[in-house]
Amino acid sequence: MEYNILIVEDEIEICDAIEIYLKNQGYHVYKAYNGQEGLNIVNQETIHLAIVDIMMPVMDGIQMTMKIRESYDFPIIILSAKSEDIDKITGLNIGADDYITKPFVPLELLARVSSQLRRYTRYLNVIGQKQENSYVVGGLELNLDTKQVSVEGKMIKVTPIEFKILQLLMEHPGKVFSADNIYESVWKEDAISTDTVMVHVRNLREKIEVDPKKPQYLKVVWGVGYKIEKQGRDSL
Repeated sequence: MEYNILIVEDEIEICDAIEIYLKNQGYHVYKAYNGQEGLNIVNQETIHLAIVDIMMPVMDGIQMTMKIRESYDFPIIILSAKSEDIDKITGLNIGADDYITKPFVPLELLARVSSQLRRYTRYLNVIGQKQENSYVVGGLELNLDTKQVSVEGKMIKVTPIEFKILQLLMEHPGKVFSADNIYESVWKEDAISTDTVMVHVRNLREKIEVDPKKPQYLKVVWGVGYKIEKQGRDSL
């Protein structure tokens, strides 16, 4: 498998040096010089790991990491001249997987990259196996074989219609479906009155959410429709 690695570093010399080290190991490399450029690449390409500097113009590494973690699971290694513990803790708390300070030893950086990619590949394999017969979003799981739904391992009793609505939304986490879309997909007929969709969605939220007024999974996009919110990765 060819891994795509993103380097986000505003110091061109350091960015180019890291690129050389990575390419010598057979990795495909993308480069950006601030957090916003890095986010644009993340949204356009398949990235397997990012090396992100903290102090950058336009958008710093902390902001970029937080943005990435809203939608993506790949490993992030924070790279910074700062060595204080608080910076390391901040980076890890917001979703980074590792932290290395400048100046760094190239072999150490490469070892950390290799270690994170091994872990990420194992994570993808586990998720892929789960999703052969089920959909998993955070702690919410829908099993196609048993027709069961669970939240944090606890089984939730749903009706056949609720199951179909949830399946449709979980197949496309983050995608917004209008009430008409849901009705036509689940009932297999033209949507005339979609009030019933609203009722079923409300019942689902009562069942799968800890606090239905502040839903974690099943979100309403006002004036548009409904979606299952993307979740951060589970720990292995």
